[in-house]
Formats: sequence, structure tokens, C-alpha cells
Amino acid sequence: MSTPPRKDPMKSFRGIMAGTLILEAIVVALALPIVAKLGDGIGTGTGYFVLGLIVVLIGTCGLLKRPWAVGVVAVVHVAMIASWWLLTALGGIGVVFTLVWVYLLWLRRDVARRMAEGRLPGQQA
Repeated sequence: MSTPPRKDPMKSFRGIMAGTLILEAIVVALALPIVAKLGDGIGTGTGYFVLGLIVVLIGTCGLLKRPWAVGVVAVVHVAMIASWWLLTALGGIGVVFTLVWVYLLWLRRDVARRMAEGRLPGQQA
């Protein structure tokens, strides 16, 4: 039986996920000038969708302790990719950040596996 690590690596991983969501909200906010110039303006459905997406991304940071939070993040990214027809830039952002999240979830699985095997540096005697 391996000893538990002194610090919970999953707690710090939630911080990485929250930082990624905030970074993503900033990048999505940078799509607002595109909506204002190339679209019909921020006061349209596209503008409200982008603003709502920013709010959802920031709000999801508070849900990361819940086991279903990754599902919420996945739904948000599916909505972003599906909005490709609405705003191509937003769909592209969705694809890029979906790849980032796939990598983060792979890292989280790897850390959990190594923690179960007792191979984390914090578990060494």
C-alpha cells in the first residue's frame, strides 16, 4: 500500500483547470470586436451568445470541485464548436481549447494513476 502524498495533487490540478477556463474566457472575450465589426453587432444573438459563453466559462471555475464539472466543460466546448456556423472564430477557439482540455484530462488521469501506484515524488519515503 502506498502512502498518500503530502499535498493533494488534484487540488493543484483544479487550479490549473480554473486558470485554463479564465484564459479561455479572455480569448473568447477577444472575439467581441470581431462580432462588433464583422457581425451585426454585440447587441445581436451572436453577441449575446459570446457574452453568455464568457459568463459560463468564468462560472464553471466555481464548479471544478464537483465530479460532474468536467462534463459541464465538455458541453461548453461542444457548444463552442457547434457555433462554428455562427462565428467561425469562435468555432476555431473551441477546437483549440478542446485539444487543450483533452491534454489536461490525459495529464490528470496520468497523475491519478501514478498516485495510485505510489510513484509521485511526494509519496517517496
